[in-house]
Amino acid sequence: MRTTKSLLPAITRSPADTGRGPAGDRVAEIVTFRLSAGADVDAFLTAADGMTPFLQSTGAALSRTLSVDETGLWTDHITWTSMRAAKDAAAEMMQQPEAAPFMQQIDGDTVVMRHAPVRHTLTME
Repeated sequence: MRTTKSLLPAITRSPADTGRGPAGDRVAEIVTFRLSAGADVDAFLTAADGMTPFLQSTGAALSRTLSVDETGLWTDHITWTSMRAAKDAAAEMMQQPEAAPFMQQIDGDTVVMRHAPVRHTLTME
């Protein structure tokens, strides 16, 4: 049996990259959607800001980014401390009164939500 030696350098991964240790438990919640017909973008963003107290009250939300592409597809990306925290917050959110103005402006038929363990993070701010 013939073996070959890789010419590529060895890659060393941090605990956050490998999923081991406290940082490796972080989870990304990625939700894509379109706004309902006639929704006002400024009102939607105000409603999104209205969700901040709930997110902070969980003690598990680490960051949130809300973006929209040129086709009108929105992405709400929240980083959570754990999968359990992400799923618990997703279930609890629908019970929160401040969620109503936010959710009313989203076309429910277009919502796709997924959760994924964070394997690598790079912050350059």
